[in-house]
Amino acid sequence: MAWIEQHGAGWRVRYHRPDGTIASEAGYTHPDHARDRAADIEYETRQGTFTDPRKAQTTFGEWTEIWSDAHDVAESTWAKYRAHLRNHILPRFADSPLADISHIKVKQWAKGLRRRLGDPTVADIVTILSMILAEAVDEDYIGKNPCRRLRLNLEPSAPKETATASVVRRVADRCDPAYRTLIITAAYTGMRWGELAGLQWHNVTLDGTATITIDKDKGALHEIGGRLELGPPKTPASARTLHLPAFLVTLLLEHAARQFHDHVFTGGNDGLLRRANFRGRIWLPAVAGHKRRGWAPIQPGLTFHGLRHTHKTWLNEDHVDRALQHQRLGHRMPGVEGIYSHVTQPMIDHLTTALDHRWRRSADSQR
Repeated sequence: MAWIEQHGAGWRVRYHRPDGTIASEAGYTHPDHARDRAADIEYETRQGTFTDPRKAQTTFGEWTEIWSDAHDVAESTWAKYRAHLRNHILPRFADSPLADISHIKVKQWAKGLRRRLGDPTVADIVTILSMILAEAVDEDYIGKNPCRRLRLNLEPSAPKETATASVVRRVADRCDPAYRTLIITAAYTGMRWGELAGLQWHNVTLDGTATITIDKDKGALHEIGGRLELGPPKTPASARTLHLPAFLVTLLLEHAARQFHDHVFTGGNDGLLRRANFRGRIWLPAVAGHKRRGWAPIQPGLTFHGLRHTHKTWLNEDHVDRALQHQRLGHRMPGVEGIYSHVTQPMIDHLTTALDHRWRRSADSQR
């Protein structure tokens, strides 16, 4: 029950909190305004949407600590969260009560970020802020998320370039045999960089049913603050088994004869692969050209991650079933389709055959 009382020169609203204590909201200059607020409180209480104003006075910094203790993501994801919180979000909002973080304040802050940072980075930062505030709504600290319907007119990220099988072969042929096999494996499996860098031989089967297994606990190599460590792949759906076309089995068998390391793919001196080193020393010269080696550019805009997009494009071109596409890329198929769609052996046979044909056609195109 909520009621109003005269208070000093104005009016106040009083009501019982869920714990039985009595709360007050003062500062109303007219009794009708106080009655309206009392009616709102009673309605929200009946609907189960009432938020105790004391919780809304929790600072964003305090709430972030509570949220962090409960939020469970991979350490590599935490590293990104912590960087954005430390560098951009907490300096602005740490001392602000949750109730004071308004839609317009977030919009002004995001506008300032855009003067210093690229739009994709701003989008990441705002997404993290919105995720934290959305859970404050779920826990009844605030009534609504101030990031909701936030229109920043951000420029969409440029689409990743994809490559033909011929381009992939030409790029790979410029590299030492180990890196050549790495590039071809990436394009013909769709594996992420961390999955390839973390792949170990005990998760590769090259006789009988040829497969690569992405382990759910140690299936990816993560770079965290300059430190390399094995950990889970990006999502639970990323723990999967990939069937290999025959030509790739042959390449991996040849690679295994040269590689005496637990990891399938390694860097210089048999050290673990580092993304930045590979990109600068191996990838960029191969795709963008290298004057001293007499290499002309092949496709300068192609990134290594673009090979994953390339693989998805090839699956579309070869009419691979959607269930197998999602499974192969480590994605969960949403909705009812994801519940009732299943991968079958004929689908797998069609896929591996199509990839073998694509590889052979890429060789024919270079003759």
